[in-house]
This record gives sequence, structure tokens and C-alpha cells, in this order.
Amino acid sequence: MKNIWQYEEETMSLDDLKQFQLERLQSTLNRVSENVDFYKRKFKDAGIDVAKIKSLEDIKHLPFTTKQDLRDNYPYGMFAVPLKDIVRIHSSSGTTGKPTVVGYTKRDLETWKNLVARIMVAGGVSANDIVHIAFSYGLFTGGFGLHYGAEHIGASVIPVSSGNTKRQIMIMQDYRSSVLVCTPSYALHIAETLENEGLSRNDIFLKYALLGSEPWGEKIRSEIENKLGVSATDNYGLSEIIGPGVSGECQCKNGLHINEDHFYAEVINPDTCEVLPEGEKGELVLTTLTKEAMPLIRYRTRDITRLFRDKCPCGRTFIKMEKPSGRTDDMLIINGVNVFPSQVEEVFKEFDQATPHYIIIVKKKGHLDMMEIQLEISENLFFDEMKKQRTLLEKMHERMFSVLGIKPKIKFVEPKTIERFEGKAKRVIDERQF
Repeated sequence: MKNIWQYEEETMSLDDLKQFQLERLQSTLNRVSENVDFYKRKFKDAGIDVAKIKSLEDIKHLPFTTKQDLRDNYPYGMFAVPLKDIVRIHSSSGTTGKPTVVGYTKRDLETWKNLVARIMVAGGVSANDIVHIAFSYGLFTGGFGLHYGAEHIGASVIPVSSGNTKRQIMIMQDYRSSVLVCTPSYALHIAETLENEGLSRNDIFLKYALLGSEPWGEKIRSEIENKLGVSATDNYGLSEIIGPGVSGECQCKNGLHINEDHFYAEVINPDTCEVLPEGEKGELVLTTLTKEAMPLIRYRTRDITRLFRDKCPCGRTFIKMEKPSGRTDDMLIINGVNVFPSQVEEVFKEFDQATPHYIIIVKKKGHLDMMEIQLEISENLFFDEMKKQRTLLEKMHERMFSVLGIKPKIKFVEPKTIERFEGKAKRVIDERQF
């Protein structure tokens, strides 16, 4: 079928799939217990003999992996192959200044291309399309992952990257882009800029939009589809697991199909860590089944969702996940970039003039996210000359960009103006509506 990239794999029976997953899980466990010191220690401390994992249900006995574990083993401690076999390195934000490093072997990249091809074909993309990628290219996995997946289908790819929206629209018009790949926020910003330029959906040639990297709901989907004249689908991934390609919506738009032959999915109660039955909402946990360079066992994504299996009209038999509805940690997603309040705190610790009192305010400016940090500074500096304040602000902005990858607005406020809390301080006010 033309709307399924790997028909045999994506439509296999549940019995065949479970057997497939078990064999791949056992192989992965053998490899990490032999080649990754972290898992050797983890399994030994937990009294786990991987040879005794005889069913998929036995996975509940295995320990979890967290983002902190990846940070503790920075940069290459989680790799299961020698560095000479790593052909690509990506990274994402860590909870402090250190990023999370992810490696890929040549075979991993082939797997990744096919997984992204699956979600793109599910979203309507074909070899006849011209794919306009407005994600940043660099250490972030989104741009490269979707780029190579689109090329693998045989589509033409325009690696526009992000920013300069008027130029993006000119390219869409002149090059006749038919597929837009970006964040939902940026798709809305493109639509708004289109209107400001006196143009409409009839002046461009888009048919599909594949959107991800941040939470969004049906109201945003409807607005994007109406203003850009597209069919918009959601896709989900995280760099620690592979990047985009973990799951994606088909044109039925009723949940995201998880590529189960490559990832084993569970949902747990985030407080008790108990595995929840299908249909119940909790934290998504993923185990990689085919990753060579950096296999992960029971990785806690911190994303809140539920799993369900239905008979989808598209023909795919893989389990589905709902769009994530929140997180169990304090991570913020700002225009597709992951930001932790602890990163902000680490930056401020570098400056003697900063007090420990700050608050992060996130809201929409137009359709894009805006992050403002209000920081109490010492009384002497607050009433000092403006030149000194400007110099300090510039240094803080530069350091924030270096650590976060974005430049939030920083506003100095008088001492004792930020509310104090008896318990845990409330560091974030998120005024966005998804």
C-alpha cells in the first residue's frame, strides 16, 4: 500500500510482533550487560540475570534509566560500541549545562531513515513531494532526522533551517514546497506572516505539515490546517531514544503509532513506578530494541500519555500513544528547545551580582513562545549606573544562549520583589494555552 512505507513490518500480527520484540529485547540485554559498564553495575546491584528474562512481562523487573544516568556517564559512558564505530553524534539539553550525548552507528542511521520514512508516509508524504524543513540543523536531532527520512522516501528536500520567515515564504512560493516540517508554533507564525504580507493559503502550494518537538492540541491543528491549507499530523521522538521516528500520526489523526518493532513501550505510575494497563494515563517508558550505539533499557521519558491499541483504518497494527499531555519533571519546551529551570539557576550562580531569587515567565508573543526571566539583583547594583547593568545583562544573555540554545529576555527587579515560598519555590509561570 502506498501509504505504508514498510508494509510487512507495520502491519504484522500481534503474536508475531510480541515474538519479534522478545527476541530483540533479549539480544539487547545481552549486549548492554556485556558492553556497557553502567548496565553491568545496574543489573548486578539489582540482582538481575538477563538470561532469565524469558517474556516481555519480565521487563518490569529491570531497572529504569533516567536522564540523570546519561548525564552521569557524559559523554560516551553509555555507548555499547567502540568510538571508531560511531559515525554520528547528536546531543540535547541536559538538566544543567552538560548536554545529553547520543551516538549512532552506520546501521543506526539506516534504521533511523526508515523510521522517519514511516511517519512521513503515514502523514501523507510521497516521492513526488517537495519537503520544506524549517527545523534548525545542528546537534538537535530533528532537522537531520527528518531530512534523511524525506530523502529516503525519494522526496525533494529543501533544508531551509529556521528563521527569516519572509524568505521562507518566498522559497515556498518559488520552489513550490508541498510539505512543511517544523514546530506547530512556527507553522502558526508562518501563517501569521503570510497574512501580514497580504497573502493566503492560495498563494502557496503546501499539502501536508508534519509538526513536532512541542505540545499542541486540536485547536492549534485546526488553525494551522485552515490558514495553510494543509493536513497537519503530529510526530514524536526524543534524541536519547533515536530522535524523530519513535511515533507519528497517520491521516486518521487518532493517536500516534509507535514503531513497536524498534521500541518497547510501557506506561508507569510516576510515583510508584508500577506498570499500568493499556488505556491508563501515566509516564511513558521506552526500551530500544535495535539501537546499536546506545541502547537504553526502560528509559523514563517524563512525558505523560496513555497507550491504546485499536483497529486503525490505515492498516497499521502498532500500538498508539495519545499526544503527550504534560510532563512529570519541570522541563519547558520553548519553540522546540528543551529548557530546564536548573540550567537557568546554574548560569546565575556564575554571577556574584545575582541573588538566588528569580522567576521564569513563559507566554506567547504572537504564535511564538517568549521566555522572560525576572531576577532579583543586589541592592547596590539595582541603584547603580545603567551602564553596569547593561554590561551584566549582555554577559548573562550570552551565557544563557551558550547553555540553553535560546536567548530569553532577562529583566532585573528590585530586591525582595519576587514572592517567597515556605516550601518548594515556584520558579515557573507558564501562561501558554496548548
